[in-house]
Amino acid sequence: MIIMAKIFTTLATSLSIALMLTGCSQSAEEVAASPTVKVAPLTFNAENATNAMQRVAELIKDYTPRDAGTPEGEKAALWLKNQMVASGVDAKLDRFEDETPRGSKSFVNVIGTLPGKSDQWIILLSHFDTKTGIDRKFEGANDSGSSTGLLLELAALIKNAGDRRYNYLFGFMDGEECALAYSDRDGFHGSKYFAKQLKKRGTDIKAVILTDMIGDRDLMISVPRNSSKELKLLALKAATAAGHRKKISINNNNILDDHQAFLDLKYPAINLIDFEFGNKPGDNSYWHTMEDSMDKISFESLLITGQIVVEMINMLKQQDHN
Repeated sequence: MIIMAKIFTTLATSLSIALMLTGCSQSAEEVAASPTVKVAPLTFNAENATNAMQRVAELIKDYTPRDAGTPEGEKAALWLKNQMVASGVDAKLDRFEDETPRGSKSFVNVIGTLPGKSDQWIILLSHFDTKTGIDRKFEGANDSGSSTGLLLELAALIKNAGDRRYNYLFGFMDGEECALAYSDRDGFHGSKYFAKQLKKRGTDIKAVILTDMIGDRDLMISVPRNSSKELKLLALKAATAAGHRKKISINNNNILDDHQAFLDLKYPAINLIDFEFGNKPGDNSYWHTMEDSMDKISFESLLITGQIVVEMINMLKQQDHN
């Protein structure tokens, strides 16, 4: 990701997704009146956060580092796919080539889908690659481990919830990190490719929710200016409903991250990110250093972020009833 404090500048194999058009979904009154149809809101609890934390630990233990275009990155992608399949989510590896400052390079996104009752999609995103050129033991526990573990658990949670109003897509993006310096050919390769594929297919997207660096023990989610207004308001409302309003704020700066490719194509998108990852408030000294390790992230931060995201999804579902 690029924040304006770093570089203040604004800079998705074809993905075959069959839209599951299974008829009109019921109204709130019909659901409430039906003795056989009960669509309970999603809940993200301590068990889910524990599971998410364990997924982060497994990723870090077995796939450190996992730089884009490396054998380790390929193994991590396959692990992510298998994790979703084990949870009952249809998943695949989506390979593509893209130009970089060092020539053409191979990337692989990991895509999981769950069908719903409408033709609209809620897309949940994380990236899974690590920054190149740091160290062979660089864990990237927060960036990108924390959001990757959380997204795996969200996929399992939504699958187990059963009845779904929307289609869900869980995207683990490759090539988020730049090799040299962020530019139109360096960084965000997976999300740029993926967003374009969805646009070509005319995919009807309800919302894109990206999480990044949300494992910080001293969690303070800062939603960047370059997020959709309606989703920014929704995030604040969801955080309040979940009891975590003090853990989220709106940032006046732009942060270039994997959500930007969707914004550029006029899709509603938001980035939930904590870009103050260091040993004191306002500091980012752990980012892209060996200090980004498992001991710097917490169960509580995954719980808080998971609850906010789930409450956003609940509110998106409720919108169609109002």
